[in-house]
Amino acid sequence: MTAVFKREMKAYFTMPVGYIVIAVMLLLSGMYFSYMCKSSYSNISFVFSSISSIALLMAPIITMRLFSEDRKQKVDQALFTAPVKLISIVFGKFLAAFTLFMIPMGITLIYQIVLAFTADINWLLYLSDILGIALMGAAILSIGLFISALTESQMIAGIFGMAVSFFIMQIDYFASAVNVEWFSSFCTSVSFISRYNAFTSGQFDFSNIVFFISVVVIFLYFTHLVLDKKRWA
Repeated sequence: MTAVFKREMKAYFTMPVGYIVIAVMLLLSGMYFSYMCKSSYSNISFVFSSISSIALLMAPIITMRLFSEDRKQKVDQALFTAPVKLISIVFGKFLAAFTLFMIPMGITLIYQIVLAFTADINWLLYLSDILGIALMGAAILSIGLFISALTESQMIAGIFGMAVSFFIMQIDYFASAVNVEWFSSFCTSVSFISRYNAFTSGQFDFSNIVFFISVVVIFLYFTHLVLDKKRWA
């Protein structure tokens, strides 16, 4: 798993993908933080809430090449026959994607330290924000990893990943637009944004944590099944 993780992290920064993702997230979070400071607002949850949709759209860019590129370059069989378990390959790639995703999120600690010099801040709320973005990010990354395992085209993986992310962003709209109680309840229960917003409000709801972790486990398992089937095909 460690070798796979190192290989993917090196690939992210050999190609422009890693730099682009980090630059975009830092640029946008910096803009929101600057606006927050000009508005004399000292709650960094504003930054996290503002970049949540962008983070969802960045995730498919991070994951689109992880398996599709291996298939295109015909190196996937070399991975499958390596002396490492298939689940370790899946988790190594997922961990690399998650690490890249969290690098710009971790830098928000600088914003929180800056605020600490000018206002009384709630560190527990900041930890809740970080936990929320980490869990939501992990969930959408696991979905993107699964999509990448289905195709050898990075473009297709990226487009489908973006479509899924956009759909996830619109679930709350569907819940309010369709005046059917059971459908609205279902949309609310699977809404990434609603569950994430609970964290930005400082609500450590165990059910939200379980929901995101369950999504990660399910889609990593699905990815493993897809790869196992291809290995023996």
